[in-house]
Amino acid sequence: MDQTILVERDGAIATVVLNRPEKLNALTRPMWRRLGEAFTELSGDDALRCVILRGAGTKAFAPGNDISEFATERSNVEQARAYGEDMRRTIEAIDRCRHPVVAQIHGICVGGGLEIAGLADIRICGESSRFGVPINKLGLVMAYAEIGSLIALAGEANAMQILLEGRVFDAQEARQMGLVTRVVPDDAVEDEARATAQRIAEGAPLVARWHKKFARRLRDPRPLTPQEYDEGFACFGTEDFQAGYQAFLAKRKPEFKGK
Repeated sequence: MDQTILVERDGAIATVVLNRPEKLNALTRPMWRRLGEAFTELSGDDALRCVILRGAGTKAFAPGNDISEFATERSNVEQARAYGEDMRRTIEAIDRCRHPVVAQIHGICVGGGLEIAGLADIRICGESSRFGVPINKLGLVMAYAEIGSLIALAGEANAMQILLEGRVFDAQEARQMGLVTRVVPDDAVEDEARATAQRIAEGAPLVARWHKKFARRLRDPRPLTPQEYDEGFACFGTEDFQAGYQAFLAKRKPEFKGK
């Protein structure tokens, strides 16, 4: 059984692991496929409240795609198109995941690794983490599905300097660009990611899903419909709203059921 993508579960929190530490978690085509399948499955799980996405070990989140695979999987336009379709489907699956996603970033996070981490809602890295997309040195282009998410994350100006220069840069510069949300000491990354996921899981899950849905929808320049405006008030009809405000007034911790 393929173990290069692991899904671990701890109550309402799932952890998805890029599990190829002997290659710094370099991504293969089967890994891209399985990663997309895993996120599609998790998105449909109503009992879930948060997903942590990480690479195995502490040396790397992922250095991008495994270049040694290119000779057999990505050596011409036809192969690249098929490979790119797998990547696109996975990018869409992660981006469309209903649940909040926290990227736990250790070490190297470049190329395809940065693309995947950048799809998370909150991105936490260590002080020694390194970022970049040096594909100009490979004669390789970032296709529309990939570049779109990078621009949405860091803006066009930052995306252009990342792609045109092909530099690998440090965590503080990545934070300034908006590529990461939080930079912590290297030995605190896992604890901070877990604490972040726990705070999310303790909140009202329907609210988290609505906030994520609304944020994604606002990327679309089309005017909002009356029905979409109205959805902003649907939370007031939930059991979780009743539990939340009543717990606040009673000065006790709320227990949300996702209803």
